Amino acid sequence: MTQDRPTPKKYPPRRSQAWFGRDDRDGFIHRSWLKNQGYPHDELDGRPVIGICNTWSELTPCNGHFRELAEFVKRGVYEAGGFPLEFPVMSLGETQLRPTAMLFRNLASMDVEESIRGNPIDGVVLLMGCDKTTPSLLMGAASCDLPTIGLSGGAMLNGKFRGQDVGSGTGVWQMSEMVRAGEMSQEEFTEAESCMHRSRGHCMTMGTASTMASMVEALGVSLPENAAIPAADTRRNRLAQMTGRRIVEMVNQDLKLSQILTRQAFENAICANAAIGGSTNAVIHLIAMAGRMGVPLALDDWDRLGAEIPCLLDLQPSGKYLMEDFYYAGGLPAVLAEIKDFLHLDALTANGKTLGENIAKAPCYNRAVIRPRSEPLRDKAGIAVLRGNLAPHGAVIKPSAATPALMQHRGRAVVFETIEDFHARIDDESLDIDKDCVMVLKNCGPRGYPGMAEVGNMPLPPKILRQGITDMVRISDGRMSGTAYGTVVLHVSPEAAAGGVLAVVQNGDMIELDVAGRRIHLDVPESVLAERLRDWQPPAAPDRGYQHMYVKHVQQAHLGADLDFLVGGSGAAVPRESH
Repeated sequence: MTQDRPTPKKYPPRRSQAWFGRDDRDGFIHRSWLKNQGYPHDELDGRPVIGICNTWSELTPCNGHFRELAEFVKRGVYEAGGFPLEFPVMSLGETQLRPTAMLFRNLASMDVEESIRGNPIDGVVLLMGCDKTTPSLLMGAASCDLPTIGLSGGAMLNGKFRGQDVGSGTGVWQMSEMVRAGEMSQEEFTEAESCMHRSRGHCMTMGTASTMASMVEALGVSLPENAAIPAADTRRNRLAQMTGRRIVEMVNQDLKLSQILTRQAFENAICANAAIGGSTNAVIHLIAMAGRMGVPLALDDWDRLGAEIPCLLDLQPSGKYLMEDFYYAGGLPAVLAEIKDFLHLDALTANGKTLGENIAKAPCYNRAVIRPRSEPLRDKAGIAVLRGNLAPHGAVIKPSAATPALMQHRGRAVVFETIEDFHARIDDESLDIDKDCVMVLKNCGPRGYPGMAEVGNMPLPPKILRQGITDMVRISDGRMSGTAYGTVVLHVSPEAAAGGVLAVVQNGDMIELDVAGRRIHLDVPESVLAERLRDWQPPAAPDRGYQHMYVKHVQQAHLGADLDFLVGGSGAAVPRESH
């Protein structure tokens, strides 16, 4: 019989050796059963074991190419002397998963955390793309704090429809309103489906997926250029191979996630989000990630750090270009170089260099896409945090995607108690609403939906659209897609289902919005609100399963909507033996 055990090499102690480095019965079990896949003994004899955390799923179209991407990561791991082992975790497809992928973000993070901690892994590569796959993987990995590097899947190529570039999500909202207003036929609308999404990858607008890919790079968790390389570009595969090489080096250096995900890194990400016109969803996800790392990060930090930063990226939904154009113009490094005076340039990143070193020579090739500071797309475009009696714990609005004339507004509330109520009434020609009204949607927050769905950007009534009106003030405790736009107040906290004042807003109440003054106010006497709240009854909670646990333990939006018992981390100490 062929002997497959050569002279062992000398490696420093590895976490994985608690499984593979033993010569007793349990060591036999751990090695022998893994060898049934054909691995030679020396791959288990001390080299770094790299877990490739893969969110591939045919039900997550954005991540449908991750099997191939993982193979390039493995190449790099092998080249650097590591041993790659790919493992699946729950995949969250934004376009298919009901009632909302956000409901399962925390569940997926638990899957990631326990999969990492319970297995013989020394370092981790996180393969992520679609909206919630990125924060869920980072949250789970943060709770373990091993050497970790992120790799996004990349955006799709630009959509092309009848000679025009069309952006995923953003184009859907635009064309859907055109159909409802009678400006586009159903046949044309259907034809656009195949034209919008014509390659592998996630949304090519600055939706949540592209935003979170940018946040990964701005945080320093990935190699430079991770944010914008298109999924169909072979340079994405090349980055995957380099990522595989680098994670082995990180294990050898014992460079853990906690050394990268510092307070400085989160502040850099907040500034980057403002400069790219990023999604409001980044607010919730970064606060939750910081909570897992034990880094203090609050809603007000978004306003304090990002409010004065201009939006420099002319990209949908805030502008007109798409992610493919962003990459060719220089990608995120070019944007960060423009705002370097706002950044902590000494923040450490996954490639072992500082952020400042990574962007020191970052070129910009297209100033129409990436604007210079002297000619921003929007001035002072960071996420604005609003407070008032309607949102004592805060609400957010994205100024770069809003209508300037509506940023200070007073209007009569038109209230929808649930999303079903909204859908049942919004197309009714007799609905008592005009362009100056404020649309209010309740029971769409973390507890109320449950899961905090992306329904905050309510479509306007057809009779308003036919007047040529394309935007109205809208308020909800839900979220909106990063691909969406409009003067939309989101994440109202406390939410309606938790007994917030939003729960008792009535038709005809006057609401005042003052973005410059950071104020959202319900013009109803406190005594009347108190009386209404006394009569309010909370909605029935789910009686079993994950939804029951979620509603019982989910925190409010201003805290990141994580489960209360998941905040913080448990590290990656080797668990007790299984035999």
